[in-house]
Amino acid sequence: MTLTLDEIRGRVLALCEGEDDAIALMATMATELFHGVDGFDWVGFYRVTAPGMLKIGPYQGGHGCLQIPFDRGVCGASASRETTLRVDDVDAFPGHIACAASTKSELVVRGFDASGTLIAVLDLDSDTPAFFTAAHQEFIENLVADVFGQITA
Repeated sequence: MTLTLDEIRGRVLALCEGEDDAIALMATMATELFHGVDGFDWVGFYRVTAPGMLKIGPYQGGHGCLQIPFDRGVCGASASRETTLRVDDVDAFPGHIACAASTKSELVVRGFDASGTLIAVLDLDSDTPAFFTAAHQEFIENLVADVFGQITA
């Protein structure tokens, strides 16, 4: 099922309204994004579980990497560089971790709780090179900010 980004936003916000549990919010977002957009081949969260360390959180798709240090891969780079990363060709990204050999492009957005603490990154993978657009990036950044802003710790 393919939905418009506005439809997905409406569904996610309605489902997450009033919830402040990080895992419940991550699971809901991962499911809605994975099933809502053709071309999102893996959607999941990596949670900050220790200084400089990400661990797999709720996701949809094949198996993900269980742990990612901040100094490895696109997810680690996004967390440590304090920025969203949109990568058109993951094979050209220094230090890319191939959790799935089929992944060709990636979008990673950081998620902060209401106090401004980084608690996770949202990792979206596609088997299509250069799949993610500026519109995808803006949409995901805004959605994550709106939903994670409900998390109070």
